[in-house]
Amino acid sequence: MAARRGAVTEEKSWLITGGAGFIGSNLIRWLLLEQPASQAPVRLINLDKLTYAGNLANLKEVETDPRYCFVHGSMGDKTLVAEILRQHQVGVLLHLAAESHVDRSIDEPEQFARTNVLETVSLLETVLQYWKELPRKEAQRFRFVHVSTDEVFGSLLPQEEPFTEKTPYNPSSPYAASKAGADHFVRAYGRTFGLPVVLTHSSNNYGPYQFPEKLLPLTILNALEERPLPLYGDGLQVRDWIYVLDHCRALHRVIHKGKPGESYAIGGGVQISNLDLVRKVCRILDERRPRPGGKKHEELLCFVADRPGHDRRYATNPSKIVRELGWKPLEDLESGLAKTVDWYLAHQDWCREITEKRYARQRLGLRASSRNEYAG
Repeated sequence: MAARRGAVTEEKSWLITGGAGFIGSNLIRWLLLEQPASQAPVRLINLDKLTYAGNLANLKEVETDPRYCFVHGSMGDKTLVAEILRQHQVGVLLHLAAESHVDRSIDEPEQFARTNVLETVSLLETVLQYWKELPRKEAQRFRFVHVSTDEVFGSLLPQEEPFTEKTPYNPSSPYAASKAGADHFVRAYGRTFGLPVVLTHSSNNYGPYQFPEKLLPLTILNALEERPLPLYGDGLQVRDWIYVLDHCRALHRVIHKGKPGESYAIGGGVQISNLDLVRKVCRILDERRPRPGGKKHEELLCFVADRPGHDRRYATNPSKIVRELGWKPLEDLESGLAKTVDWYLAHQDWCREITEKRYARQRLGLRASSRNEYAG
């Protein structure tokens, strides 16, 4: 088994795929640092192939924790995954590994199909064989939690109600289509083979350790360097935002209380346009890091050609998970944004390491056109 850290145990463990990414690393730190022992896994295995967005620096705080084990590898490697499952006696699998940026999916749709669909099928097949070999009670307790996105539902019209678990799929981007394909395979393995699967569909996450290609970290970092703050089209695309640790808390509830075969929509209950969101970030930065001469950060805003196939509005209704599992977000948009901005201000070395070596904040997703505007 490659690049393994942490001792092996015969006790039940949780396996997280993609644990070095944004949501996965936040979840691992939260589970190990903030959860009481009775609610945390006995051991947590992080399987990640460390593509551009996977970053072990996200997990420095826990890398020596005896409950934590990192394995460098792909979820599509059946031999490796089977060894992890059996050697660590995995009782819960949280599937977060995915190619996840819409703009990159426009440039490389085949890569998104290979990773998000085909490797998920490979993972399901390996897990199914492992699950079939478990003793009856352990098989009944086992959970495969598939973490998806609200983007599989497509775009909402202004008058339409927010997405629910029953909203028909209508993906617009190659990314959303690849996640929809993975969702269907996960459900099929539950219905055809009886694998105890649970699906979640989250709205837009934000918070610490998010890769700088995404809107909020890009805005913060550009603003600190007096660079343009680009918005696609008119900036009036509406999104529902959730602070990443609230998403982690929701996943924890799903693991402990979610019912096999069910899906749960997870949203922060905050609908706001990209333009208004960036303006809020600018006002926080005006207080935290004023510009020379009393200028406002909002003056750096600029509008660029829209993303091809850009969905106009997302909104997610989390009433099912609130009602059935007793979850609710703890952060509102104001508190979550303040914490997010403060984190990036305090961790500019982490940001610089990425922007100097992995991603120079150039615009992605331009294959569909000949435009070369800088947008990020």
